[in-house]
Amino acid sequence: MTTAQREQARLLRELHRPGEPLVLANVWDAASARLVAGAGARAVATASASVSWSLGSPDGGGADPAQVLARTAEVVRSVDLPVTADLESGYADTPAGVGGTVTALLATGAVGVNLEDAEYTAQQAAERIAAARAAADAAGVPLFVNARTDVFLHALGEPDGRLDEAVRRLRAYVEAGADGVFVPGVADPETIAALVEAVPAPLNVLAGPGSPSVAELAALGVARISLGPGLAKVAYAAVRRAAEEVYGSGTYGSLDGGLTYPELNGLFTG
Repeated sequence: MTTAQREQARLLRELHRPGEPLVLANVWDAASARLVAGAGARAVATASASVSWSLGSPDGGGADPAQVLARTAEVVRSVDLPVTADLESGYADTPAGVGGTVTALLATGAVGVNLEDAEYTAQQAAERIAAARAAADAAGVPLFVNARTDVFLHALGEPDGRLDEAVRRLRAYVEAGADGVFVPGVADPETIAALVEAVPAPLNVLAGPGSPSVAELAALGVARISLGPGLAKVAYAAVRRAAEEVYGSGTYGSLDGGLTYPELNGLFTG
């Protein structure tokens, strides 16, 4: 791996600062990556759902891993920023397979990865994170491994036990080699503060309408804020709205306010 990639990996690691969170408006292709970079992003992240939909596949393991990695490589080439990729649970049945996926990811130039625990037990998920860590270490890249638990997102177990279960899992993932932890599905300040306090790693939360603001999350000690598939959902809603208008009323008002041809073409020229 190149010195430049190692430096990008170190930069991504340094950007995870509790109280001064890294904000990631997740992308799915080269155009969205360049638009986000142009808006002031300090790093670029893909969202598995957004990438999967753009490839014509459902999220949740439906995408072809080779296509996902190819898309990740396109994103890496399109920006001069650290890129971290959401690879769901690693697109493999075994820890060794996850290690192979991470090795292939590093070949794209990416310097970070999200791995979710999905249907795996805490021990199984930890073994998969350890395999990812080992693959990165073998390649000589300080890959930022962001370990996600879906305890809150999928409402696993009884409500009053979810915080303890999430903390138990996340601590195991950090011990296995995770650099950061991701807990989608939480928005209340009390739970977020408790996670920050209980887990010895930078906390990533998923934000959207109804979530605390960036400033409020920073005050709680959050180190990373992701929009997940939020941008893609807004973009595709605009497509549907404009299409329904032209096929319904035969008018074109929904096309007002779009980016111009020179703006979009200019992303890849000059």
